[in-house]
Amino acid sequence: MIYVGGVPFSTTDGSSSSQGSDILKALMEHPILLSASHLLKAIPKRKFSAFAESGSERSTQSNCVYIFQREYATVDPALVDLVGTDEATTCTGLVIRNRTSGMTSVAHLDSPEVVDIGLTQMLSLVVDHNSDSLLDVHIIGAFEDASLHHPEYGSESESDAKQDGYSFPLCSKIIKTLGKRQENFHIHTLHVLGHNTRWDPEGNSFPIFSGFLVETSTGSVFPASFDRTSRCPDEIVRRIRVTVCFEDPHWTGRLLETYDTQTDRFVIAPCTWTIRQLQIAVTLQNLSDPEILLTCSTSPSAESPDFVDNERRKWDYLFQHPDWREAFPLRQPRVFERASGSWRRRLVK
Repeated sequence: MIYVGGVPFSTTDGSSSSQGSDILKALMEHPILLSASHLLKAIPKRKFSAFAESGSERSTQSNCVYIFQREYATVDPALVDLVGTDEATTCTGLVIRNRTSGMTSVAHLDSPEVVDIGLTQMLSLVVDHNSDSLLDVHIIGAFEDASLHHPEYGSESESDAKQDGYSFPLCSKIIKTLGKRQENFHIHTLHVLGHNTRWDPEGNSFPIFSGFLVETSTGSVFPASFDRTSRCPDEIVRRIRVTVCFEDPHWTGRLLETYDTQTDRFVIAPCTWTIRQLQIAVTLQNLSDPEILLTCSTSPSAESPDFVDNERRKWDYLFQHPDWREAFPLRQPRVFERASGSWRRRLVK
């Protein structure tokens, strides 16, 4: 059930595929959520680097958990101060926090297909089954990448997502799923679609914010961006997992497991890559930068300047490690522990 301003948000009963889009549109116009979006836009974006401590940049190594696309992490405020993500264009960041315990789960959702199981994964360590207290929710990301006036807009099928954009079907699915679950979700921020969109003089749309962080002790959410040094640990392997998991049935409909809440360690669950995927990487590596953007991105004009370089670094790793078992010996996860302000890999014996 959805709450706004401490009051249940009225939803229309029904089973039509447009239900999620109808609720989303109504929420987008709610005065409290409109005000929250305006306040978020006024907050200066925080920039994070592993090697910066002053000015507009901050170091995140010792107390931050960073989430890549299609990953999620649930963190304990006793162990982690900050949790965040960025690089979201048509993707959406979702925060669910238990206001009593402070347990906070963050996911970087990239398609409607991972929402149902993904929410169950996120809630597994957040919900207190002995209490019916509200769970605080923030939804940030996904810009207006297609017209909202298309007569069929709001359908959540894959074909319509391709025709009408990726952002709206994803946001619609998130809202629909929150609304039908038995838990009580108090939405504080819904900074998506038109609220998260800016336009250049030529009329091209771009996201205002592509990332954010959460202060686990307070639940406060801030716009944020991270550089390569702070998107860690195991950046390249985690990026590769996002690509190859689509052909691994183990991950169908699931968010990628990344972080162990109890031990404050990154535990990168194994994934596999095939000869076919290596051949695709060879083909893509030979494309020009504009061709890579058009082929690999759902929003080619809105990607960050390092998007193409990040793609090429993934393919280079695959060329150097064509056998996935080199990355995951004995099909064991890659484990990283905090050590002297950075992450250190623990080798499996």
